[in-house]
Amino acid sequence: MKKEAENLVKQLLQIIGENPDREGLVGTPERVVKMWSEIFRGYDENQRPKMAIFPNGKDGIVYDQMIIDEGSFYSHCEHHMVPFFGKYYFAYIPSKDGLIIGLSKVARLVGFHAAKLQIQERLVHDIVEDLWQALSVDAIEPLGMGLVMVGEHLCKTMRGVKMKGQMTTIKLKGVMLDKPEAKSEFLQRIPV
Repeated sequence: MKKEAENLVKQLLQIIGENPDREGLVGTPERVVKMWSEIFRGYDENQRPKMAIFPNGKDGIVYDQMIIDEGSFYSHCEHHMVPFFGKYYFAYIPSKDGLIIGLSKVARLVGFHAAKLQIQERLVHDIVEDLWQALSVDAIEPLGMGLVMVGEHLCKTMRGVKMKGQMTTIKLKGVMLDKPEAKSEFLQRIPV
């Protein structure tokens, strides 16, 4: 399969008018296939990150206020196969009797879901649904959860309309959807 993929990259180089045998491109098909296995690892369920979750209060403090994390994401548009990337802002309010999540696991899960051909709307939805499920046990769910993703899409910037701009997607659950004050607190604390 790897050799077939390398041959396809050679064919693509020829289609765009390049010579895949010229000195600078000799190793390109192999490098591209190797890169694909890394940047599209989201298709391999064996690489799904393990969720480190803990009972709220395990470390001696029960926390029931908003917890906010921010980070970066990189993905590829499923319509043109070019990158889109940006920042994410994740927040949740744990239940006093529920679970809390290891903070690095949020970033790992964002990276896993982003490592596929995507649309930003599905990306924000899938991440929130996975995190909600991971933090829900024995009918105890988090009190609320929200994710805002702000991305620049190269399919808009470098082709087509050729204009720079950002797209913002938001997914809210629980009190962050139902209670305007919780939603407002989250959105006011992020620089969007």
